[in-house]
Amino acid sequence: MIKSLLSKLPRKQSKSARNSEFAGNPALTLNSSTSSKSSDGGSNKSGKPVNVPSSAPYSLSNIAEKFIRDTNSVTASYEALPNLRDVPSTEKQNMFIRKLNMCCVVFDFTDPTKNLKEKEIKRQTLVELVDYLTSPNIKFSETVIQEAVKMVSFNLFRELIPQTHDNKVLHAFDVEEEEPCMDPSWPHLQIVYEFLLRLVASPETDAKLAKRYIDHSFVLKLLDLFDSEDPREREYLKTILHRIYGKFMVHRPFIRKSINNIFYRFIFETEKHNGITELLEILGSIINGFALPLKEEHKLFLIRALIPLHKPKCLSMYHQQLSYCIIQFVEKDCKLADIVIRGLLKYWPITNSSKEVMFLSELEEVLEVTQPPEFQRCMVPLFRQIARCLNSLHFQVAERSFFLWNNDHIENLIKQNRKVILPIIFPSLERNGRNHWNQAVHSLTLNVCKFFSELDPDLYKDCLLTFQEAELKEDEVNARREATWKRLEEIAAKKAAASNEAVLVTNVGLRRVPHQLQEGLLASSLSTVLPAFSCYAMTATFGANTELRCCNTIVVKTSTWKSCISHLYLGIPPLGYFSKGSLPLSVSSRDAESTSLKGSNIVAKLRSNNHGGSADMGCDGLTDKDADVDIDAGS
Repeated sequence: MIKSLLSKLPRKQSKSARNSEFAGNPALTLNSSTSSKSSDGGSNKSGKPVNVPSSAPYSLSNIAEKFIRDTNSVTASYEALPNLRDVPSTEKQNMFIRKLNMCCVVFDFTDPTKNLKEKEIKRQTLVELVDYLTSPNIKFSETVIQEAVKMVSFNLFRELIPQTHDNKVLHAFDVEEEEPCMDPSWPHLQIVYEFLLRLVASPETDAKLAKRYIDHSFVLKLLDLFDSEDPREREYLKTILHRIYGKFMVHRPFIRKSINNIFYRFIFETEKHNGITELLEILGSIINGFALPLKEEHKLFLIRALIPLHKPKCLSMYHQQLSYCIIQFVEKDCKLADIVIRGLLKYWPITNSSKEVMFLSELEEVLEVTQPPEFQRCMVPLFRQIARCLNSLHFQVAERSFFLWNNDHIENLIKQNRKVILPIIFPSLERNGRNHWNQAVHSLTLNVCKFFSELDPDLYKDCLLTFQEAELKEDEVNARREATWKRLEEIAAKKAAASNEAVLVTNVGLRRVPHQLQEGLLASSLSTVLPAFSCYAMTATFGANTELRCCNTIVVKTSTWKSCISHLYLGIPPLGYFSKGSLPLSVSSRDAESTSLKGSNIVAKLRSNNHGGSADMGCDGLTDKDADVDIDAGS
């Protein structure tokens, strides 16, 4: 039985049989168990090129593709082909195609000791192919372009394995400090990229023929590779994509749209992409070539893609390139300055000081090319934000804000509109001069004040008087507010003393409160025990010798007589510290039958010292009539 099973297994071919089988196409010809045809459609056994349908320029059958990628099955027959220089001119094209097919085999570089001979043969062959592209007096036929694109596709288009980073999305702004991941297969990939670059850039490459194979699908796969973590690969991709954009005009709208989609996914979904910098460098060159007047499509690209790119945390990785693209738009159409400045204000950082410094630097570049009419449209919201930056406790933010006055163009804009700008920023200048901790910021504040006082002394004095009046009014408002609250507390205390109603007070210093509840102050407020809690009311009737504990703190303690307390204000901690609608209240009593808690939202546990029983009850309030109440208000 075992022999019969073994007889069904495929037998290993002899070395001579394999050599004869791969003689025509050593890299890609299938064995006799599958097909006698060439697996990649590049050449047959006679060495002649095999035409592949143009609708699938670099597609293979599943069997052939599996065979090509299984390097173990071809290493035994992977031998070097004759040098192109030694081949007659009539056979050079066929030999070139055979070498392209041979280079479609992809080796595993994760193991540096594996297939060393075959890897070196392929590397030398790739170098020879690159040299051949630069040879004079050569013409690239459609078949050559087709096979070349197929070889490039097999080598480059692969699944990118991301490097493992702990909390990379949360700490994206630190990614630039990490070591880049180098692809171990770069010795081959670099030559393939060089081959593709020379193929696209060669004047002998006919764009009309090549666009059938360097199509939308090819471009999309090329764009996917921009997420590679190897910076060397992204640099090649940037150059190649720019060449494709310049050579294939028919692909330009599609390339721009595809880059937009990458930006949208990065901004609104992942905030993780390694190639944003390189894509922005390409766009900077593309924007520089936009014809005037700008198309509506290009303006929408600015509003929907470029300006929102200020939102991600990792802005520092690509801010220089993004700023260049923004400035290119404003230089081409000065009316866009208002849109750009308002866009910056929309995404202005609140808690990230380093990002705020970058925004101020970009803002200075934008203002430098902004004309007075556009400046006047946005100067009010702009200088409200600048006033906040001038008051920033982070000295770099405040310092960078004051540096705007060092720019001659911006200074002239401020001079022309000083009557609007100075009243907005004067309170910030005055507070800085009085209170700012940093000496450099203090000096810069004095310089700007001197600038305005010399420019327009009357305006400066008016602003100073206005500020002083505003300060007096603010002090009066604060005093009235405090007096109002004090009167309300006194009125509430008197009402409570007369009607025995509970009053929530904020400052409780009493530890023992008699049953008369002196001056109506109910010390059962837990504001000092449980600060920042929401208040809930509870109605409770306690038996003799009862203790009510909240969060292991005694809230109510009765003596030998019964007590009835209502309107006890208890709090629920925020952020789900306890289960929703519950508070850990523990009640112990000798008289379990006369102790009850009624209400909702809060669950209390009743424990009887005598009977050992317990019960879950709802809660709602607190007043005291006959008992002394011992309140532990905490420390």
